[in-house]
Amino acid sequence: MSAALLTIKNLSAWYNDEKIILSDFSLELAEHEVAGLIGLNGAGKTTFLKVLSGLHPTFHADRICFCGSTVNFRKQDFKLCRYTVFAEDNSFSYFTFREYLSYVCSAYRKEVPNLTELIQGFHFEAYTDTLLKDLSTGNKKKAFLITAFALKPKLLFLDEPVNGLDFQSTEYLYQKILGYKEYGTILFSSHILESITLTSDRVFVLEHGRIQQTFGHGQISATDIREALHDENDG
Repeated sequence: MSAALLTIKNLSAWYNDEKIILSDFSLELAEHEVAGLIGLNGAGKTTFLKVLSGLHPTFHADRICFCGSTVNFRKQDFKLCRYTVFAEDNSFSYFTFREYLSYVCSAYRKEVPNLTELIQGFHFEAYTDTLLKDLSTGNKKKAFLITAFALKPKLLFLDEPVNGLDFQSTEYLYQKILGYKEYGTILFSSHILESITLTSDRVFVLEHGRIQQTFGHGQISATDIREALHDENDG
């Protein structure tokens, strides 16, 4: 296992005093790994990614370290190291894909790269100059995924990335996830076992607001993960 990239100890997140989503949540991500976060609907996967993305301010953690130093998720230096693709995202509706990409690259202080391979891989050729609001759910997801893989941030967060994609684009996404360790670390949430078992170096099972089990290299199987989820659901 590579050195620790991101360490989170005893994180709690809530919407109000009566709606606590995450509690005593601890997780460590290594450099150059693909980590899968799986849980049933409502387990807190999206809330956790919103915390990491600086979009959910009501949380507390005993310790948050990035590259060995204490970090604030909402500070610019951390933001420049991460990008998030959410399951649903209606932001920048009146930007075309190319306008959005140009804006994001400028914000991340990067040159707009050659996108030919990514656009062809996701079969997005016909939509690069379409307003994001006019794209189907699947094509909108592709627009944000293409942006994510073009940026190559040190930390890439993907929330249910397979949702809305066609078969060919899903297969291409798996290839991009598997190859991403060359550039950085991916943490992605999913309730689809296939996407977890085919791509992850480690799998975190999220139930009742915390990580209940971790499956490491050589331990990842759909049967074992399914049993872990069922055990927690029945408990």
